[in-house]
Amino acid sequence: QVQLVESGGGLVQPGGSLRLSCAASGLTFNIYPMAWYRQAPGKQRDLVASISSGGSINYVDSVKGRFTISRDNAKNTVALQMNRLKPEDTAVYYCNARLSAVSRPYWGQGTQVTVSS
Repeated sequence: QVQLVESGGGLVQPGGSLRLSCAASGLTFNIYPMAWYRQAPGKQRDLVASISSGGSINYVDSVKGRFTISRDNAKNTVALQMNRLKPEDTAVYYCNARLSAVSRPYWGQGTQVTVSS
């Protein structure tokens, strides 16, 4: 079965950095578009960044210039480098794999990111 396992969350001060990683198994990783979502308390889960199978990348405006998404098809991993973190980046971050808009999405268990002094 498909498994997505996130790691790398934690507590960081404003202005700091974290690197999230997602290890995928049970799927043909190199054909899957991958994405990172986040969900803050009391809010909906929102897209943060995505990377297509061909390497095309998109970011939500609020993280442009601060976050970088990347994938390593040889290792079946996708990463999210987060720099200049802000308190409003505090959320549970989820890894997502979805072949198309009509395919079922796969989710990881989530990793907590807390930005606070």
